[in-house]
Amino acid sequence: MGKIAAALLALLVLIAVLGGAGAGSMLSAFGSSGTQPSADALTDIPTDYLALYMDAASTCPGLQWSVLAAIGKVESDHGRSTLPGVHSGTNEAGARGPMQFLLATFKEVVAKHPPPEGGATPPSPYNPHDAVYATAAYLCDSGAHNGKNIPGAIKTYNHADWYVSEVLTQAQAYTSGADFGADTAPNSAALQAINYAQGQLGLPYEWAGNGPATGDTGFDCSGLTKAAYAAAGITLPRTAQTQFDAGPRVPAGQQLKPGDLVFYGKPGGGIHHVGLYIGGSQMIDAPRPGKTIRTEPYRYQGDGYAGATRPSNI
Repeated sequence: MGKIAAALLALLVLIAVLGGAGAGSMLSAFGSSGTQPSADALTDIPTDYLALYMDAASTCPGLQWSVLAAIGKVESDHGRSTLPGVHSGTNEAGARGPMQFLLATFKEVVAKHPPPEGGATPPSPYNPHDAVYATAAYLCDSGAHNGKNIPGAIKTYNHADWYVSEVLTQAQAYTSGADFGADTAPNSAALQAINYAQGQLGLPYEWAGNGPATGDTGFDCSGLTKAAYAAAGITLPRTAQTQFDAGPRVPAGQQLKPGDLVFYGKPGGGIHHVGLYIGGSQMIDAPRPGKTIRTEPYRYQGDGYAGATRPSNI
């Protein structure tokens, strides 16, 4: 491990011991506002892995360490999983190591982007150092460079909308706001709503649809958000306009949290669409007839964005 990573590791251990007193100013040296580890990250991520994620992300401008950490969480629980392929052998798809690489892909990546000193010789997908640096390089080549297309890079890593959604949600949970402890992680209700919506990815848009549980083949936009929050024990009105009116409203300019509902149209009676924000500037929504429920950017040119609500605070 390099000197920077070693120093970061020592700092993170100190922060864990101190319980966060004054930690915001210390951590600010390692990332801009919104990129410091949240309390959840410091509790969940082993300190050696956290140092690796941060060090490796610095090799790709625009790639946040939290995206690497989220992939590490989803793939192997930061190397703690005992499933086949994590520490030896392969899983059923032939992937191996804490970041679950196919061997051919790993060899191709490290041949093009050799990991720095500190790993195995030759580089191994089972070695956390080599695997994390290879993941950063792979994402960088796949669209993460300069933050151009983070969701697209994640989807190249695993070709599934649910995977993109899960990684983005986890990455958001691992980052805090400008000050240590100003956590932007979703609460339990928001996570339950997101988990439900992830399970509906790929279903068709159906006008006035309320989902397979009611006998419909799919959902419309507000049917999806209503069902998602119903799964979390929160009752929402049925239409996009009435959901917008129900609030509670997220003040304009305030950072969105996963689980927020994002609306489009005119607030005074013309709201025509709603999506479920999942972090990373992405939402899950049922867009329109002929399309399926999907993950997509919540802002785009001419979107008519009207604001957001936070039903998880009800």
